Amino acid sequence: MGMSAWKRAGVCLTAAAVVAGVAGCQGGDGDGGGKKAADSAESRVQTQNEMTKVLQAAFKKTSEAKSSKVRMTISTPAGAEGGGTMEMSGVQGWDPDVMDMTMKGSAFTAGDPDAPEQIRMIMLDNVMYMDMGAEQAAEMDGKRWMKMDFGAIAAASGDAEIQKQLTGGLENLNQDPAQQLALLLESPSLKHVGPEKVDGVRTQHYKGTLSFEEMFDANKSFDMLSEKEREELIASAEKSGLKGYDTQVWVNEDNYPVKMVVGMKTPQGTLNMTATYSDYGAKAEVQAPPAQDTFDLMEMLQELEGTEADSEAGFSS
Repeated sequence: MGMSAWKRAGVCLTAAAVVAGVAGCQGGDGDGGGKKAADSAESRVQTQNEMTKVLQAAFKKTSEAKSSKVRMTISTPAGAEGGGTMEMSGVQGWDPDVMDMTMKGSAFTAGDPDAPEQIRMIMLDNVMYMDMGAEQAAEMDGKRWMKMDFGAIAAASGDAEIQKQLTGGLENLNQDPAQQLALLLESPSLKHVGPEKVDGVRTQHYKGTLSFEEMFDANKSFDMLSEKEREELIASAEKSGLKGYDTQVWVNEDNYPVKMVVGMKTPQGTLNMTATYSDYGAKAEVQAPPAQDTFDLMEMLQELEGTEADSEAGFSS
């Protein structure tokens, strides 16, 4: 597989991690493209108890919906590896976790004239599929979809630490908006910004900040880490200059989040993610690509390893 294809695969995985919410959330006002409502009764700031009730109701309804359509823009600092912009759109489901996203943008096309204008990423049954494009298909007997079964990769590694990292990453992948609401509810600085319109829809805007330590405490995905691993992860994040997460959400009158703004300040700049959600509860029809169009990354790596071992044995004899 060519280096350009490996690069696109890496960018896709980075995008998936951002979707998972591990990249945190952006600060700033974010007026949602609409003006604040003029009604004085609505414009009052909610009390802590009122905010908690609204967000708990939104969490409950979003959890029960189990799916939505999503449009997302991710902007990574130019100084960071894979820097650039990605636009993603498609369907996302939770319980069970599924995803069918189409991505485009400079983050995975920069410096690669043969890169496709867009790329598709599918996840279901704990397996990720990435459409690597026509150029890749030409190199792989017409097979353009790369399959990554993270559970199989973890089991085959025989390394408990690798298994923990891969299964933990898979648990975090495709984190849904309900989980983001749960994290926001843990913020000690939760604030009701006020009523705003998003794409013509009346919403209430909330924001809050979580430090890395607070986020780790709130996110159950990190429960698998030992205390030492947790401390090392926090120390590494702080040493790299990362401060924490700022979350913003706009909740409509039906208690569904219609927009979330996500970002994280880094030494290279701010990573931003803006997502808009619609069609909650619509069935997420996600299907794996045909087997004849798919090559398994794990099997390919094992074949390469076997070829290298045979070459070394032949050389030594």
